[in-house]
Amino acid sequence: MVPGLIQMKTELNGNSYKLEPFPPSHFESYEIDEDGKCTLLERKCYYKIGQKPAFNLLVPFEDLQKKSVTENIRTLLTASVKKRLMAERRIGCLLSGGLDSSLVAALTVQLAKEANLPYKIQTFAIGMEDSPDIVAARKVAAHIGSEHHDVFFTAEDVIQALDAVLYHLETADITTVRASVGMYLLSRYIKENTDSTVILSGEGADELAQGYIYFRDAPSPTDAHAESLRLLKDIYLYDGLRADRTTSAFSLELRVPFLDLQFSSYYLSLPEEIRQPQGGVEKHLLRSAFSNTNLLPHEILWRHKEAFRFQVFTMDIDGNNFVSKEMYCVEMLKLSIFGTTCEL
Repeated sequence: MVPGLIQMKTELNGNSYKLEPFPPSHFESYEIDEDGKCTLLERKCYYKIGQKPAFNLLVPFEDLQKKSVTENIRTLLTASVKKRLMAERRIGCLLSGGLDSSLVAALTVQLAKEANLPYKIQTFAIGMEDSPDIVAARKVAAHIGSEHHDVFFTAEDVIQALDAVLYHLETADITTVRASVGMYLLSRYIKENTDSTVILSGEGADELAQGYIYFRDAPSPTDAHAESLRLLKDIYLYDGLRADRTTSAFSLELRVPFLDLQFSSYYLSLPEEIRQPQGGVEKHLLRSAFSNTNLLPHEILWRHKEAFRFQVFTMDIDGNNFVSKEMYCVEMLKLSIFGTTCEL
């Protein structure tokens, strides 16, 4: 990729151009000039985050007027998962043991049983052996009755995969790269060791339902709502990019129920105040919607989101011995988002 860009630069004759990913929900019209070049005629956005879908919906909006907010959240998320069970290949779920992936996996298993699918839903977790996420994922899998797979990785696995991860991501964004390695290794395991091809995950819930820790410090509900919209608008550059590229690298088809247009537009239409963290608990509204349903163990449904952890590996001079240092960091500086100070 880099040699191609360098060669392109030599042919621009000093002219300045902007290279950027094509934005989602847009289209462009061009006119081909006589010299073979193209002139941009129009760029138009045909959909905005939170906008009510124009197509026929699986759950008519009129039906939602008769139920409570929490009932509607359950109904729409269940319908979103159900739509994504249409497949000719085996279906599996990524399962981290957190709220989002656990809800998706639990609903997938429940609906698969109702549809009499001729196989067990496979769930997949990755991490260091006996890490909190691995332990939580096992607990969820036992509760919902999935065929569960734990995948463990080492420092050497990370180093060996890094070049391939960068190649598929086509970005050097540090946070995206760091978060992509595990998902890349997990996708490789799924491809090489199972026949699951259609993969459901909990992507998008943190952006939609204000799941990141710093949302607790939003100055106002309006600020929190604006930040949620910003995250969703940019998701294709970061977490969406990670999820798409690491799975498609192994020909897996990722499906993301939380980003369903009907579910997301309904959730964003709810009063800003009730979508905020409550009592220090992020995604309180989403958790409350599934309370007392026995869909998940209580401790999983109300499991707090931990500060982001990542492993930093150092190696000695001969390159053979690795030391793991557990480091903790905030997920994003509050100062850069909400204009408030924070302690690191």
